[in-house]
Formats: sequence, C-alpha cells, structure tokens
Amino acid sequence: MTATVDARRTLHVDLGERSYPIHIDTGLIGRADALTPYLAGQQVMVITNETIAPLYLDKLCASLPDDVEVRTLVLPDGEQYKTIEHVSRIWDALLEAGFNRRCTLVALGGGVIGDMVGYAAASYQRGVAFIQVPTTLLSQVDSSVGGKTGVNHPLGKNMIGAFWQPKAVLVDIESLKSLPRRELSAGLAEVVKYGFIRDEAFLSWLETNMSALLDVTPDVIAEAIARSCQIKADIVAEDETEQGVRALLNLGHTFGHAIEAHQGYGNWLHGEAVGTGMAMAATLSKQLGWIDEAMLARSLAVIERAGLPLTAPANMSSEDFLTRMRLDKKNIDAKLRLVLLNSLGDACVSDATPMSVLQALLDDYPRR
Repeated sequence: MTATVDARRTLHVDLGERSYPIHIDTGLIGRADALTPYLAGQQVMVITNETIAPLYLDKLCASLPDDVEVRTLVLPDGEQYKTIEHVSRIWDALLEAGFNRRCTLVALGGGVIGDMVGYAAASYQRGVAFIQVPTTLLSQVDSSVGGKTGVNHPLGKNMIGAFWQPKAVLVDIESLKSLPRRELSAGLAEVVKYGFIRDEAFLSWLETNMSALLDVTPDVIAEAIARSCQIKADIVAEDETEQGVRALLNLGHTFGHAIEAHQGYGNWLHGEAVGTGMAMAATLSKQLGWIDEAMLARSLAVIERAGLPLTAPANMSSEDFLTRMRLDKKNIDAKLRLVLLNSLGDACVSDATPMSVLQALLDDYPRR
C-alpha cells in the first residue's frame, strides 16, 4: 500500500481588504474548484508561455466554468521577453476581445509571466483582477507573492512596474516535476534567502533537507514553499510597498541584478545571479566584521549545495558592477544601499558601506 503525501497548505497575505490566500497542493491545475472562487466576472484571459502552454494550458482552461468566456495568449519564454512590448501584446488581446473591468487575468507560468501579467492587470482600464498560477519554484516562493509587477529596461531589471496584488496564488507542486534541474536550483536561491534574512532555524532545515529538495520530494518541497511564502507574507503585510523591512527580501539582488543586466537578460537565470549576489553580500558582511569566518563558510556552502554559482562573470569589471548597482531601486539620495548580514537569520539594509571596502570586494572577488 502506497502512503499518501499530504502537501496541502493554505497561507494568507494580510493586507486588509486586499488580503488573499496562497493555496499549496498537488493537482491544483485542472481542479474545478481552484480558480472559480476568485474570478471577478465572466471574462477570463489566461496568459502563459510557449514552454508551459503544451503542459498545462488546456488542463487549466478545462477547469473553468462553462458560462465563462475564456481567451488565451501564449507569449515567448524567457527573461529577454520581459519587456513593455510583450505586455502590450496582453493589452492588445484584451482590447481586441472587448474585455471589461470585471475581467480576470490568469498568469500561468514562471516569474516572467507573473510579473508581466500582473503589470498588465494593474494598468488595463486602471486595474483589473488577476490570479497567479506559478509553475516554477522561484515564482512559487517569491515573485507570485507580494504584488510586485513589471518589466525590465535595458539599463536595469524591473525598473518599470507597479504594486498590484493578486486575488489568489495557486501553487501546484506537481508542476515542479517538469522543471529542469537548473531552474529548480534557481528557485532554491530565493528559498535559501529567506533563511539568511529572517530564520536561521529554517536555514538549518534547508541544509538537512537539500538533497530531498533537489529531488522534489513532495512533502519536503511543500514545506519549503510554505515556510518561504509565510516569511514573505509576513514581511509584505508589514511593508507592502518596500518603504522599510521589505527591502530585506533583496539580499543578493543588488549584485545579482547587476549581473543579469550586464550579461543580457536570460543568459544568467535570476536565481543564479542572486546566488552569486548572496555569496558576494555574505563575503562583504565578513569583510565588514559583521559575520565571522564560520558563518561565511556556512553561507557559501549552502548556496553551493543548492546548485548555485558562487563566482561572478569573468567579463564584469568592478566599474561594470558599480554602474549597474547605482541604478538599484533601493538607493536613496545617491547613496548605494545594500542588504547585508548581521548574522545568519538576521539581515539589514545599510547605506554606510565604505566605498573602499566595496571597491576591494569587487576588485578581488573570484570570476569565472
């Protein structure tokens, strides 16, 4: 007799009238009761990409009620397509179909689809409903939760966008079975991040369970997703529009976004760049005397065990990093603000890093 694994979890993002649930389960895509409670009206546009469409689009559409008008749009797959031009394709499809303010957009895919669909929803007729159905680990634990939406600009990642919360987030862990190992590791970057910034006990749990996570063991991966989403939900409820504590969610991202923009979007996966970025932030924290050698070694080890790179690109100079980092959204009054570690499980945002120390880190940091 085969044991049944219970992966069901339900969390809530507490934002008053704009609160919403995060449902985690197996088989959510295709379940008749999954999407229906969150539809705003009788018009639904499902937006996905060329990779996900053959796997899940028909199954999801078949789960919608018969009296709902369902349209679909399939976009190219890849970070390089996260542009205002592709968001415009969503607006075009909505207008051509005559969709009104009570329509609902469904984002079926990873973080690129989720961010673009969310931005389209935020701006179409000044705001319509949307539902997140994330299919990558990175989007399940991070980008689908919290309402950050937008597109990339050639000079900087996610520089054009809006805060717009979904009506629900539906996490089907079965979708991870079709995820390439590289994409899975990229998602684990954001999972590890939560341990670094807020929960040392979770970091220890990740160290113990990393092999099971990489094998997508259902109960273990469901627990990692739930604990990650809970940490993010708590932070978003405290600081929705990133005026304070929410900036901690950007550990490694200032360095990582610089890598992504310089290398060309899509050449490094977001999680890969964040992995290196977290390694750089931990190294800088050690050089500032905030964490000790043992903490740094532990930090680098868990990043590496997740299958993430530790070294920066060989073709990026110190000035390349600084040029991109000066465009970071956290910066205020021309001061470079970095998320660094006071300890494992305790992060802070600092604008007081001596430029000489940062310059030395960038000059000496290993490249590959």
